[in-house]
Amino acid sequence: MDELTNVYVQESREQLAEMEARLLRLEQTPDDHDNINGIFRAAHTIKGGAGVVECHFIVTFTHFVENLLDSLRNSEIAVSPPLTTLLLECCDHMGNLIGVLAAQQAEPAADLLARGTALTLRLKEILDAVQPSTTGQSGIALHDDLVEVESYGGGVVNTDSWHISVRFGRNVLRGGMDPLSFIRYLGSLGEIIGIETIADAIPAAADMDPESCYLGFEIRLQTKATKADIENVFNFVSEECDLRILPPHSNVADYIRLLKELPEDPMRIGEMLVRCGALTQGEIDQGLQAQKTGSAATARECDQPPLGEILVESKVVHKEIVDAAIVKQTQIIEKKAHEAQLVRVHADKLDELIDLVGELVIAGASANLLALKSRQSELVEATSVLSRLVESIRDSALQLRMVQIGDTFTRFNRVVRDVAKELGKEIELSISGAETELDKTVVEKIGDPLMHLVRNSLDHGIESAAVRLERGKPACGRVSLNAYHDSGIIVIQVSDDGGGLNRERIRAKAIERELIQPGDTLSDNELVNLIFEPGFSTVEKVSKLSGRGVGMDVVRRNILSLRGTVEVSSVEGEGSTFTIRLPLTLAIIDGFLVGIEKASYVIPLDSVVECIEHKNLTGDRNFLNLRGEALPFVRLRELFETEGQAPARESIVVVQFSGQRAGIVVDQLMGEFQTVIKPLGRMFAHLRGIGGSTILGSGEVALILDVAALVNIVTRSEEERLLPHRNNPSFSALTSNSPAVQSGR
Repeated sequence: MDELTNVYVQESREQLAEMEARLLRLEQTPDDHDNINGIFRAAHTIKGGAGVVECHFIVTFTHFVENLLDSLRNSEIAVSPPLTTLLLECCDHMGNLIGVLAAQQAEPAADLLARGTALTLRLKEILDAVQPSTTGQSGIALHDDLVEVESYGGGVVNTDSWHISVRFGRNVLRGGMDPLSFIRYLGSLGEIIGIETIADAIPAAADMDPESCYLGFEIRLQTKATKADIENVFNFVSEECDLRILPPHSNVADYIRLLKELPEDPMRIGEMLVRCGALTQGEIDQGLQAQKTGSAATARECDQPPLGEILVESKVVHKEIVDAAIVKQTQIIEKKAHEAQLVRVHADKLDELIDLVGELVIAGASANLLALKSRQSELVEATSVLSRLVESIRDSALQLRMVQIGDTFTRFNRVVRDVAKELGKEIELSISGAETELDKTVVEKIGDPLMHLVRNSLDHGIESAAVRLERGKPACGRVSLNAYHDSGIIVIQVSDDGGGLNRERIRAKAIERELIQPGDTLSDNELVNLIFEPGFSTVEKVSKLSGRGVGMDVVRRNILSLRGTVEVSSVEGEGSTFTIRLPLTLAIIDGFLVGIEKASYVIPLDSVVECIEHKNLTGDRNFLNLRGEALPFVRLRELFETEGQAPARESIVVVQFSGQRAGIVVDQLMGEFQTVIKPLGRMFAHLRGIGGSTILGSGEVALILDVAALVNIVTRSEEERLLPHRNNPSFSALTSNSPAVQSGR
């Protein structure tokens, strides 16, 4: 049951995500019946799975949600913003209940029960207003704040009796399924008025396998549920059971056909049907006799044409409608077949695989190094082939952890809707680049920073509708999320078309907090990026959403921990754009190995533009003329205070980050190298220019350079040198595209 519960929790959360996405589309497309049916199916699937894992508190609450959705899809209730809000709150509560199940708690906490009770009363209030007649059929009793459904008179009235014949397969128990769980959940659809256990398949004790299931059941169910609802009860074992369902008011011929199809003795099954109350003994005897004599009437009853043909021939529906239904059914079958090809793998197993691939990369590099030293051509060739295979395995393993960022983006639809209503603003969310992929570890950690940025845009960026109309803008504001790949990194942008950043207010606040002095001259980028300083806020009034100055510095800190950067650009009156740049993966990268004296360093290969050899790199200015372009550079020997004399001819590795180029001066170039990133300890967290470490094939440790920080060091260094000469054209060429100031680097 533990394994089954884990699967249910995972799949239910996916169903909840789909349900929430469809509810957010409900207000825009209230007449989309496919969308409404999708919402109902999600709730029904969650309820059905809860019955299988015997989680009664999820079944009880979701039952009321399902009733409301059923009235909605039957057009008994009109779509409205309050209704959508209620259903979204129910969706949140269902998620909380699933969390209780995942935590292996027997019951929800008192506050959660109270929340469920309040939501259930609101659901029932709507249902009673639409269907007052149902009050006489089922009532609500509150016991210890837990809502339970009670059927009056000991049963469900005005319902029809279905006959269900089920034979569970041998492997049901091995799959973690309990046949009795399905029977119990079947009872939640109505009342089981008769049940007979079929144990004919049980072998002798000596031949019995304790892990095999030999049971079958003949069940009489009184319910208002549809055949599809009953079939959904057995979804989890649909391929491991033989299920037959006869609708209410089936004729005797249908039961006789059932007797012939079942594997047991017809006379014995006939007795079971009599005990269930499905038929009388006389009806069975007459039916069997009619079968023997070949009664024409019975034959006609047994040989009915398919329902689709009957409807078409009787002109009840057009053939085009039937064809369209068949096409849609085929699409559903193909979708299920595609989903069946997917294999769920626990995240820890993927992490372990990446770690092993990392060790394989290091071992392969060591073998390749030894082969080169041996100068045996055959061994060198063999290790070369091995290196290519290791590289392919590395790429495939990393691809397993790559996920689309669209799922992270989509959840902000709910955030934008709720915050906009709370603030009384009209705001829409635009998403692009949802198919962009990056490492799942990065996706998991980028959620909170994005949440801060989106809420900041909603609260500070977008103006009220009245202000927007005064400024000649549409009343409805827009927040945009965009993602794309650029030079081996992923760029995520959060934009809004609001009022932009007020630079004068930022400067005044910075002077007030003594971050800058009144006479300091700052570039535009430096000024606007002061908003990332701890405790910095220009909001005069603290609200529930913001104003305490604890958001933007957390954003930057979290992004820096991912070896990324964040910067902001803004045009006052037109809006702001926050740009986040992150590595695609935090595990293994292609690197370019360089050396200073005996020390080795790795530059991420994606950021390397070219390598040039140069001599006589002397002078006060750390930049050179590269084909008519001023290229600032940094000497690693000086930056890391390496002892020794520089060689006569040094090499410059030209790197690029965020559209800005810079040079890294090194002693020697040592070629490409597969790099397994090893994080540095907390003691080295604030080292400037270092992003991690790796192990070389020789067993030595090499430091991985932080290109973003080095480019920032270069540009800031030259900017400070030339501060008195800001009108100098060469200075403009160097600083026009300088990246944002990043503290802690």
